[in-house]
Amino acid sequence: MMKTKNLSNIILTSLLVALGQAGFSQTKLLDVLQDENARGADFWIYNNIDAARAEAKRTNKPLFITFRCVPCLACKGFDAEVAKNNQQIIRLAQKKFIAVRQVEMKGVNLSQFQFDYDLNWAAMFINADGTVYARYGTQSAAGADAYNSIASLEKTMRRVLALHKDYPNNKNGLAGKRGKPKPYKTALDMPGMKHRAKLSGNTARNNCVHCHNIHDAEHEQLYAERKFSHDVLWRYPLPENIGLTIDPDDGLAIVGIKPGSTAGKSGLRADDTLTRANGQLLTSIADLQWVLHNLPNTDTEVTLLAKRDNQSIEKKIAINAGWKKTDISWRGSLWSLKPVLATWCAQMKKEDVKNLRLGEGVNALEVRWINTGRAEGRAAKRAGLKKGDIIIGMENKPLRLTCQQFNMHVKLN
Repeated sequence: MMKTKNLSNIILTSLLVALGQAGFSQTKLLDVLQDENARGADFWIYNNIDAARAEAKRTNKPLFITFRCVPCLACKGFDAEVAKNNQQIIRLAQKKFIAVRQVEMKGVNLSQFQFDYDLNWAAMFINADGTVYARYGTQSAAGADAYNSIASLEKTMRRVLALHKDYPNNKNGLAGKRGKPKPYKTALDMPGMKHRAKLSGNTARNNCVHCHNIHDAEHEQLYAERKFSHDVLWRYPLPENIGLTIDPDDGLAIVGIKPGSTAGKSGLRADDTLTRANGQLLTSIADLQWVLHNLPNTDTEVTLLAKRDNQSIEKKIAINAGWKKTDISWRGSLWSLKPVLATWCAQMKKEDVKNLRLGEGVNALEVRWINTGRAEGRAAKRAGLKKGDIIIGMENKPLRLTCQQFNMHVKLN
């Protein structure tokens, strides 16, 4: 009995030391990154997933891990709500979860934590044994917060608690939620990661492994192996790609079905609520995206389970080749794709475009910067492009693209 008690004391002391070290690094890293959304929100274990997993194992609570790129302005308001402002989320996070705020990807195990790395804010919910319960966080060309809401995050958290309560009886429905092991452990181990020596140094706002850097490194490796294709770019397809519109305040409730789509032909209806996709238990839009992400961009199908009037229904949706292609102009990893333009064009104000009398729906982009330090920028200058020029057309057609879509079009074509 005495030996058991001493062992417990040793374990508890080790845990407190680990958490104390986490607290020290929290203050230091928080100041370095100027992470104001985390200031005063001390219940978050800061940038220390290992310490959090030990505590989750001790308390038998699920982990709620948020991944936040602090310098990014996108999702800043949503991040503030989750981190310290919304009392309902905070109460749930404090009482029912072990909450972690991860602000860099430097030491994160990429076999365990696989999600859409182009997001500015993302969350994963896991068991201390590594079982993945859920993913949360969705972004598109419609905006960084078009699919995220406090309402659906709270619903996802409560769905996760139900999964945790039923674990391990529901293990089969969770098996596919953890990705296949990677041939490397962390971002700095990736063969395609640039500036490895610099990034391995102390973390700072200008020296941080951002989430999108992981996709950048994947691109570089594929280029080096001559295996790159556009198919790798259509990551985490939206439900709209198969004809479904999901309520962003619920995360699983269908609110629209595209006429003529295979989803419409399947017999699914608005007001149905999704529960599983290819056998995986769903808690959010991101969970459905994970299933779709792991399907090929060829002719394929997905089996969806849904609730309708308290009855369970199963529908199989056939999907045509090329179904994953979508507007990826918002993705940060797009900038690492070749060719690099080495030119920055800014969207002109609507009133200024109107004064140009270009016609209805025509856009205009002003050349603000040409990087002549790169061969691509020098080539643009030799071709006659100048700072202050206004781009009004491309390929003998009027321009109808945003600056991000213009960049995407050039890179993809």
